[in-house]
Amino acid sequence: MNDVSPPARYDFAMAEPRWQAEWEARGCFAVPDVPDGSRPKSYVLEMFPYPSGKIHMGHVRNYTLGDVVARHKRATGHAVMHPMGWDAFGLPAENAARERGVHPAAWTYQNIANMRAELKRMGLSIEWDREFATCDPSYYGQQQALFLDFWQAGLVERKESWVNWDPVDGTVLANEQVIDGRGWRSGALVEKKSLNQWFLSITKYAPELLAALDGLDRWPERVKLMQANWIGRSEGARVRFPLTQAVDGPTGQMSEVEVFTTRPDTLFGMSFLAVAAEHPLATAAAARDPAAAAFVAECRAMGTSEAAIEQAEKRGFDTGFRVAHPFLEGATFPVWIANFVLMEYGTGAIFACPSGDQRDLDFARKYGLPVPPVVLPPGADAATFAIGDTAFTEDGTLFNSGFLDGLDTKVGKRKAIEALEAKGAGQGVVNWRLRDWGVSRQRYWGCPIPAIHCDACGVVPVPKNQLPVTLPEDVDFSKPGNPLDHHPSWKHVACPRCGAAARRETDTFDTFVDSSWYFARFTAPHAGTPLVAEAVNHWLPVDQYIGGIEHAILHLLYSRFFTRALHGMGKLATPEPFAGLFTQGMVTHASYRAADGRWLYPEEVEVAPDGTATAKATGEAVAIGRGEKMSKSKNNTVDPGAIIGRYGADTARWFILSDNPPERDMEWSEAGVAGAHRFVQRLHRLTTAALDGLPSPDETERLLAGLDPARDRAALALRRETHGAIAAVSTALETFAFNVAVARIHGLANAIGEASDTAPATGAARREALETLLRLAAPMMPHLAEELWSLLRPRHGPEGEARLVAELPWPEADPALLVADTVKIAVQVLGKLRATIEVPVGAPEADILAAAEAEENVQRAIAGKPIRKRIHVPGRVVNFVV
Repeated sequence: MNDVSPPARYDFAMAEPRWQAEWEARGCFAVPDVPDGSRPKSYVLEMFPYPSGKIHMGHVRNYTLGDVVARHKRATGHAVMHPMGWDAFGLPAENAARERGVHPAAWTYQNIANMRAELKRMGLSIEWDREFATCDPSYYGQQQALFLDFWQAGLVERKESWVNWDPVDGTVLANEQVIDGRGWRSGALVEKKSLNQWFLSITKYAPELLAALDGLDRWPERVKLMQANWIGRSEGARVRFPLTQAVDGPTGQMSEVEVFTTRPDTLFGMSFLAVAAEHPLATAAAARDPAAAAFVAECRAMGTSEAAIEQAEKRGFDTGFRVAHPFLEGATFPVWIANFVLMEYGTGAIFACPSGDQRDLDFARKYGLPVPPVVLPPGADAATFAIGDTAFTEDGTLFNSGFLDGLDTKVGKRKAIEALEAKGAGQGVVNWRLRDWGVSRQRYWGCPIPAIHCDACGVVPVPKNQLPVTLPEDVDFSKPGNPLDHHPSWKHVACPRCGAAARRETDTFDTFVDSSWYFARFTAPHAGTPLVAEAVNHWLPVDQYIGGIEHAILHLLYSRFFTRALHGMGKLATPEPFAGLFTQGMVTHASYRAADGRWLYPEEVEVAPDGTATAKATGEAVAIGRGEKMSKSKNNTVDPGAIIGRYGADTARWFILSDNPPERDMEWSEAGVAGAHRFVQRLHRLTTAALDGLPSPDETERLLAGLDPARDRAALALRRETHGAIAAVSTALETFAFNVAVARIHGLANAIGEASDTAPATGAARREALETLLRLAAPMMPHLAEELWSLLRPRHGPEGEARLVAELPWPEADPALLVADTVKIAVQVLGKLRATIEVPVGAPEADILAAAEAEENVQRAIAGKPIRKRIHVPGRVVNFVV
């Protein structure tokens, strides 16, 4: 019994900070860089956030999922590393500097402080001593050292590349920052511009990155498929088309055009050849024809992304050049500049077979070009088959194709390649969709690329003993473009080789570089080298990585490349960064729009029981939109800080986990949160109401050891429910079925509430059930678990303090209690259910039949008629035939 009565309601506002302080004081979540090996390791990591200033519900869901995994793994005997950091470089901070007159560093570190405080309120089992931000020189200086290692290993190249260029802001734009052909911030018409850029040679690892996907058996199949498609291995041919007349190009005379195709079997269906606006033939056409030059300029105003290309109207310009066909003697075809051909893919030129490609067909129809069919669908008549508005892209039989006639398309590909190679007109090749990773960005707030440009020595690396190359603090954001370019002194430096005046590289790294190795740095975050072999090889790969599906391609692929490159250089033992990957769904919310078109926040709207909504301020009707991703643009966001302040962190965590399987999107609702809070309070009442009637822990052990199956049936029933819950929740947490775990904990709470027997044995079973419930719920509601545990197992001063739930091992289910000692059997008369009986497992058949026949409803259905047959299916059913 307790000397002090517990409060009637759970005061989360007092309890949550207290238990967070207790965990920190006891170092509950700390592990050394290299543990002693007495426990298996488990590295749990959620994708680290950008410090925007406030956490959102997506953060709450992501970090709650990871925290449940980390707490459960720790309880099951693992040494768990669960760190946190900040993906802190990037344009938003630079834009804040321009718009608000603050330094990017001040804006970033203030945001970090705000978000750290909000995340700590959630009670995450984070080892905060490992925290870093990628904008810390202690981090990005080590990144610069790694870049120099990549350079030395031949994985760095500086070369010309076509980019999106904003002529007003004077910077390269990512494809996503080009909107309708204009810069997202300046509104200027974007140009395609050829610049010298830094590249990491990810293509050297394309075959490995693709092949290794098969071994990632704890990754979602969807993510692996997306990566496989992005890497894009394709077998085909490089075909050389001779120009009918040599053309003077930007680098000399051109006599042929080379094309990569995956469909050499359809060469006889050729209608035209198309080149990208950046292709040398397009440059040659533009040099002699102002109309061609105007079309090229128009193409360069488009984005370079495939999405932008696909969505744009397909347009072209006939250059007047013609090429000869490798198989059709004397046949020539026109060369067009087409806005849908990308210089970055293949050779920047395609041969077009409109009958077999929808994009080519649309183009051919628009410009009146021929569409000769060459693949006959199964069952079609060659004499009448023609292409309408839809290209035939499936396999079939080749026709109108000379020596390939009658072959199926797969055999035709091989024969066509053999013929090309025999004529010296081409060869079979494997092509990769993946392109080398351009990492140059013309902006200030990023990691400086450690290179120096010398007129005599060329481009040379910064010596490692001069790292980090830090960003200057006194920068001017009033001018457009990269502040590092017009800084008066920062870029001026002596060449480390010859000592002559030289210039620093003013491009900074793409922020994806920062996030491509941070998980490795967490293993020894304060070391004077990028990686400490003993630590990184102990912890990597990350055992469980958690984040959004939107990072399936770039971040996850770049991280795999970085890890493979470091592995190849002997710096990492593992070639893969993440052994297990889980991609959680989004948090959605209905949107609300006033009559004047304004988007209203949820707290500005009153939703009636009939589903209609009105604005609280005006009483006017509000249109309710469908649930969709929370977005500032539609104001359908919910402030996690307000939710935690009103209901507590455990309520927010419990609701996030209880609604849907975590891989699916979940709808945030005020009613759902309120329901979660009611359950929190219910557990508090359930525990506090039972305190005075519970035997001591020692007495409980004695009573449970002496249970009599015949006498203590209520206690045994509750014990079976308890141990069944242990087994079910354990499995659910191991498999990310957190909503299943929530449901089973609800069931155990119900069983405890229904166990009204006052016998001492039932009291012992009730204590066991309550203590187990708290330990099972602790990964999900850690503060409440600690608070109620302290009431069930009160402390006795500094010398004899009880262990925290965070320090307890995970409960184990007794296998004997998972086996039922009774079974329910349906009783039928003439096949119709009349009763259900519960009998001991293994009871004699005669006893079961007698019990079934004695049921009142069964007797009523038999109505005194003789029983002709008694059918017994053991463990399932008894049927009487009368």
